[in-house]
Amino acid sequence: MVPIENSLAGSVRENYDYLGTYALHVVAEVQVRIRHCLIARPGTIRADVRRVASHPMALAQCRRFFAAQADLVAVQSYDTAGSVRDLMASRLEADAVIGAALAAETYGAVILARDLEDHPENYTRFLAVALEPALPERGTAAKISLMFTLPDVPGALNHALGALSTGGLNLTKIESRPIPGRVWEYMFYVDLLDTPDGRAAEALASLTAHASELRVLGVYPPAERGAP
Repeated sequence: MVPIENSLAGSVRENYDYLGTYALHVVAEVQVRIRHCLIARPGTIRADVRRVASHPMALAQCRRFFAAQADLVAVQSYDTAGSVRDLMASRLEADAVIGAALAAETYGAVILARDLEDHPENYTRFLAVALEPALPERGTAAKISLMFTLPDVPGALNHALGALSTGGLNLTKIESRPIPGRVWEYMFYVDLLDTPDGRAAEALASLTAHASELRVLGVYPPAERGAP
């Protein structure tokens, strides 16, 4: 499971790079409601807390909390649940962490405050990736993730996206990432929804005429938003 974007903090950009680097296939997606808590060791009170650690994406989802708490310093760590574990094992230079209530329960920590995220409509979209592709059943809704590069000519992106729009496909996400070793060249990542009558194949064939490189990352059922 790979977190790919958050409704408040935006894209997890390095994970787009990993999708392009490794020969993996997107086989499913899920949208999860994220509720952040201020978590500490048992016996800690709010007045004891100065340094608060978490993953940069979690910290970015709680900017208003930190703005309102001038005595707190945000400290970046590699993982939210892992930060709770490391805090409880005294392997983290922080007084508290931001993470999920389940992580606090799992590692025996206490919750000092709940719902720290900037807005209650806080969702993270995760992709399930696998070594082999898994096509959805025929006749069901399908989402397609793909990546492509374009020649450096005027109108290249416009022509590429036009190939998708003329097929009636709904583009739901576009992201560009720099290509290492190729200065000012970019890889484009696109998510789109196929039409009920399956016009994606024709649209992708048209896109091939405009793209320098094209790779379909996966075809999978679109996710429904997770429960609050």
